[in-house]
Amino acid sequence: MSVIPVDFRALQHGDLDNLTAECQESQPALSAIHLGASLYVPASRPDLAAVASSSKFPELRSVIFCTEDAIHERDLEAALIHLAALLPELKSGPLLRFIRPRSPAVLRRLLRMEGIERIHGFALPKFGPNTLSDWLRVWDDRHSHYLLPILETAEVFDHRKMELLRDRLEDSGLSEQVLGLRIGGNDLLGLLGIRRGRGATIYDTPLRGVIADLVCIFHPAGYRLSAPVFERLDMPEVLAREVEADLQYGLIGKTAIHPAQIPVIEALYRVCRDDYEMASAVLAPDAAAVFKRCRTFCEPATHRRWAAGVLERARVFGVDVGCN
Repeated sequence: MSVIPVDFRALQHGDLDNLTAECQESQPALSAIHLGASLYVPASRPDLAAVASSSKFPELRSVIFCTEDAIHERDLEAALIHLAALLPELKSGPLLRFIRPRSPAVLRRLLRMEGIERIHGFALPKFGPNTLSDWLRVWDDRHSHYLLPILETAEVFDHRKMELLRDRLEDSGLSEQVLGLRIGGNDLLGLLGIRRGRGATIYDTPLRGVIADLVCIFHPAGYRLSAPVFERLDMPEVLAREVEADLQYGLIGKTAIHPAQIPVIEALYRVCRDDYEMASAVLAPDAAAVFKRCRTFCEPATHRRWAAGVLERARVFGVDVGCN
């Protein structure tokens, strides 16, 4: 499941050999790119075991079992009992499994459950400089869980508070556990009293500037940001347009609210042939300081980080040889 096979016969100049060799290398440490389209699943679902075992959605790369907004308060206890029964039965496999705890108190309870080490990590809701200490008070790193903090409070609109959060993450010692930061688009729009219209992407709303700010604050510090959910289930063409914009903003990984969204999202994560060729050339040991490739100016000193991300996407999602 690490690579989606494509027809590489059209690749020239040794690119096929290069990509094949890269794909056969040992897998790097887990990164946000490996999450792909993450499906949110209420932890109260009766088919939770089938989802967690990959038998229900075999192509799913990552799943987040939700005990927060996806379930009613009255169903929380039943959901936690459901998870407690499921965790000891989980088998290892390629599916990346996360839980979204409703609160720090729920996280404390989850961390004490038998089998919690079989979960890859936790998506922490309502994460910000004012709640960081609450999460830290209950955090237990003995199982080396990853964290997916969700940025979805009013603090996100304050540039200074996001800078403060970035700095506090570094000081807290949690930065190594943060696999990526997730942008809670619907919650942020809700704070503004806005819901996107039909046919509109998240970038047609006031969140366009917010996302740009978050990228500029967190990306230089080495954090990945994932893209907000697209809530329309009957407009795959608009979803595709939004994913293209996500990638232009440097966002990788996107929350899916329905399995039908997953192939639309992940098809666009495949790397265009020209981008793959340029990225390979930029990272070549004998690359010139400045050169032209695919009718484009390339400068390794400037484009190295971009190129590394492109090749990582190619390893996970493959190359679209029909895309230039």
